[in-house]
This record gives sequence, structure tokens and C-alpha cells, in this order.
Amino acid sequence: MQLKKWHLALLALLAGSLLALSWPSRGFPGFLFVAWVPLFFMEQYFLDCKDKNSSWSLFGWAFLAFLIWNTLTTWWIWNSTKIGSIAAVLLNSFFMAVVFDLYHITRRKLWQGQQFGWLILFYWPAWEYLHLNWDFSWPWLSLGNGFASYIKWIQWYEYTGILGGTFWVLVSNLLIFILLKNIFTHTISPFRISILGIAIILWISVPLLISFHKYNTFTDQGPATGVVIVQPNLDPWNEQFEIPVEEVFRRSIDLAIPFLDSSVDFLVAPESLLQENIWQNHPWNAKSIQLLRYFVAQHPDLTVLMGASTFKMYEPGEKLSPTVRKFTDGSGYYDAYNTALVIDTGRELGYYHKSKLVPGPEKLPFPRLTRPIQEVVLNFGGTTGSLGISSERTVFTHRRTGARFNAAICYESVYGEFMTGFIRNGSQLIFVMTNDGWWGNTEGHRQHLTFSSLRAIETRRCIGRAANTGISCFINQKGDILQSIPYWTKGAIKDQLHLNDNLTFYVKYGDYIGRISALVTILFLFLVFCYNLMKRGKSKF
Repeated sequence: MQLKKWHLALLALLAGSLLALSWPSRGFPGFLFVAWVPLFFMEQYFLDCKDKNSSWSLFGWAFLAFLIWNTLTTWWIWNSTKIGSIAAVLLNSFFMAVVFDLYHITRRKLWQGQQFGWLILFYWPAWEYLHLNWDFSWPWLSLGNGFASYIKWIQWYEYTGILGGTFWVLVSNLLIFILLKNIFTHTISPFRISILGIAIILWISVPLLISFHKYNTFTDQGPATGVVIVQPNLDPWNEQFEIPVEEVFRRSIDLAIPFLDSSVDFLVAPESLLQENIWQNHPWNAKSIQLLRYFVAQHPDLTVLMGASTFKMYEPGEKLSPTVRKFTDGSGYYDAYNTALVIDTGRELGYYHKSKLVPGPEKLPFPRLTRPIQEVVLNFGGTTGSLGISSERTVFTHRRTGARFNAAICYESVYGEFMTGFIRNGSQLIFVMTNDGWWGNTEGHRQHLTFSSLRAIETRRCIGRAANTGISCFINQKGDILQSIPYWTKGAIKDQLHLNDNLTFYVKYGDYIGRISALVTILFLFLVFCYNLMKRGKSKF
């Protein structure tokens, strides 16, 4: 197979475009089953011509394909941070290209490397698993997320999570590539080609049929509880952080009051709604807390969840956290949090602090390496550093009904295994609190919405989603989006959500596909490393 540079460029363009065209919320995920085929043809070319090309010759072309994909699907980050968007697109494309080239290098180095094309089935899920768990985490483009708008296709995610979707996609692409390669080269008989074609059809169609059956027969599990969601629609750029806290509070409560009756147990408002500095050491001094306390006294059966900015001041001699900041006057230390605040008629407030932080705006990656920089800034009175986090996946209990629930803040709803921690701790119901107004009316907020449907399927939990500027909605245990409030619209919705106690296979075992893939990947990378050592040793003699 002889390819010229313009052939390689077309293959990269085709792969990147197909991946982008498959992506939520308006893409068609059927393209995912063929989007990697051009990448496999490129890789095969450099494998066949390895004597004429270096191990990293593939990297540039793979980077181009992934750059197209990243740019077309996540360009909207530009609306919130120009530098951050460029960094996200370039770094993510770079990491993807490195992983794909490592797969290629492994095939080059292994004896009979032509037989090891299947290694991509482990290398890529291993990469996605790493990308869910390291300090540069940005799992927005995990392949399994591509089906988020087509939930009828993926009801089996309750067994595999999104990495099952990644594996499904990769196997399909690899089989189709093998089929096309054999057709082009006439290396196998028509009968075997027919068998391979049937295998491809079955591999794609059987999970679809299972999922359709599951969707049509599944009903929400558990007793119901009444929930009201408010969408205040405060512009985060020009309004939310400037108007008085009393007005912010009143706008949200006024939306909810017409819906409140004896059937309502929860009132949920978005992330970061209360921008008063609430000090957890003395929370009742805050005006917003006083207003909330008065409100719940009038509705004693109601539990209120609101996003807030909270702080903790450290007492002299108290152990400091890794995310601690110094007061500008040098008088002490404190932590800052993005908090889900839970309040009812009890004496104590409930706090959950966002724990999956956005790299850059909320978290400095690799704190052991960046800590010296933070110390210098702190010594000069700066406030750089990461937000504080909760040490565990906190689950709250409704005082009257005993319903157990958790709050997930914004970015956290993208992480499947992370969310299962709440469920294993007893949560029966998920509330997602977010502020997606930073991105404008782009695919960003719509993609973020659809990812909550994945969490509903994986955990079989109903979800109440409160978004400042939208889209707020209810999501049932099948992932259906119900009663959505349009983007950039003020409003409130009310529904009955079911409280499920059952644990899915995925909740019990998490991203086991990722862990298995990581072990296989480490093993083969170790083999390549040993091969290189042996080759260098022989060259000395």
C-alpha cells in the first residue's frame, strides 16, 4: 500500500471530520463505527514502510486528525477562556496522538507485529481511563460519550460504563478495517470476507437489540419524591456576581414558590448561585444563610440545595490542607470551596465541596511540582492555588422522608466511576448543579446536559439538573431528558423522581475495562522497553 502525503492528509481530515460529525448533541454516532478506519489505514502504511520511516512518523498525521476532532467539538471553550481553549485543544490532541503512536511503535517492535493490531482495544481504553483520573483530566471526548444523545442504543452501560462504548467502537472499526484491507488486497476468499461481514453486523447490531429491549421494558425503580428545580438565568459575565445577594436569592425563590406544596420535598438551585462569602466557621452570620433559614422555617418539610462560595478559616496550630491559601494581610490561612449547600430546619448546614476540579481555573495540576510556585505567590499575598475539595463522596438524608441524595457540581457529572462513589455510599437520587452560561449558546452546554443521561443509565438513578442559564431538567433512570427549560430562559419545573436502592454492575465494579486495559498496556510497553534494552546491548558487541 503506497500513500502520498496528500493521501495521508485526506485520511487525517476524514477521520477527524467523522469523529466530529458523530459527536453530541447534533451528531450521528453511527459515524463512530467507521471514524477510526482512516487512522488504521495510516498506521498500517507506516507499519508496512517502517524501514523508510521513523517510529514517530505517524505522530504528525495522527495529531492532525485529533486536532480536527478536538477543534470542531470543543471550540466553544473559547467563549470562557481563550488561552484555556487553545491549551485544551492542543494538549488533548497531543496526548491522543502520543497514545496512538505508542500503539504503532509497539507493533513495530514486537515480533510479527502485524498480528498485534488488536492492541488498540487496550491502549485506547487505558488512555481514556488515565484521562479520567490524572491531573490533566479532560474526558469530554471519551469515545463512549459519543452515544450520549442516543440513549436507546446504550442501555447496557449499566454493566460497562462509557468505556464499554469505547470498546464497542474500537472493535467495530478494527473489524471494518480488516475487511476493507482484505478486499483491497484480495488476500482472503470471498467466503471469509462474507463471514467477516456477518461478524461486523452482529457485533454492532446485537448490543443495539439488547439495548432497545432493555429500554422498552425498563421502568423507574423505587418510591417517588417531589422535586422543584429553579433556573434563575443570571448572566455570569455581567450580572450574577454583581447584584446583591438578597436579589439573587429572591429571584430564585420567587420562581419556586408557585410550585411548592405538600408533595415537594426538595428545592434545587444551580451552582455558585450565592456569591456572598460564607465562612463555614460562622455560617449564620451570612445574610444569604439567614434568608435561607427563614425560608425553610416557613416550609419545614423542605430541603433546599443551593450552590455557594464558601470558605474555611484555619485556627492557629490546625493542620493545613494541600490547597490552603494565605490571607493577603498575612494573618492566617483559609480554604476556598465551590460548594453545594444543603439546608433544612436542622441545626447544622450540609456541605459538599466540588471534588473533580477543572484543570487550570480550579486546580493547579501536579501540586507537588507546582507547590513552590504557589508558595512564592502566597508569600507575596496572592491567592493562587486550587479550590478545596471534600474528602469523601458525601450523601445527605432528607429529615422527614429519609431519602438519601447527593449533589454533583458541574464538571463532576462527566465522571462515571467518580459518581458511583456516591451511589455506593447510599445515594438514591442525584442532583446536578451547574452553571453553563460561560460558554454561551453553543454545543458546550448541550453536550454537558447529555452526559448526565449517561450517569443515569450507569447508576439507574433519577437526576434533577439545575443549571443557572440552562438547560435544567429531570432525567429518568433510562436517561430520558424530561421537562427541560430552554437555554437562557428563566423558569422552574416540578416532578416526582424515584429513589432507587439497587446497585448496577457498573456501580459495584466501576471502570474495570479501564483497569484491565491499563494492565495489558503496561505489560506490552514493558516488553517494548525490554526489547529496546536488548537491542542496545547487542549493538555494543
